[in-house]
Amino acid sequence: MRAHTEYLWFNTRQRRELVNITERLGDIVSAANIEEGFCLVSAMHITAAIWVNDEESGLKQDVMEWLERLAPAGDYRHHQTGEDNADAHLKRTLVHHQVILPVTGGKLDLGPWEQVFYAEFDGGRRKRVVVKIIGE
Repeated sequence: MRAHTEYLWFNTRQRRELVNITERLGDIVSAANIEEGFCLVSAMHITAAIWVNDEESGLKQDVMEWLERLAPAGDYRHHQTGEDNADAHLKRTLVHHQVILPVTGGKLDLGPWEQVFYAEFDGGRRKRVVVKIIGE
């Protein structure tokens, strides 16, 4: 078994943003030269997530509005520490921080409409995602 690790760096323009990283992940999988295995994609910050779904603008707007209803910006106990991003922590908890994707025939093995997104909920500073491919 072999492993390959790379990092993606983000500094989003908006505080909340979805960035499609599917093509970049495909390039990393190709560079890993692993035919069969898994690709772990993990946001390494507690206010960001990884989301797999359709690249459709209405759906992306719907999910961001849904997350805002479930974890609205507002006054939270976390803000007593001097932070103002408690809602971002909660949104990340709802979406989750990582996914494991299959690699088959040296490529990501995604469903017909599946795309992978970096979900930022507290942008404005540099953050990273680890991509680790394991297999043979």
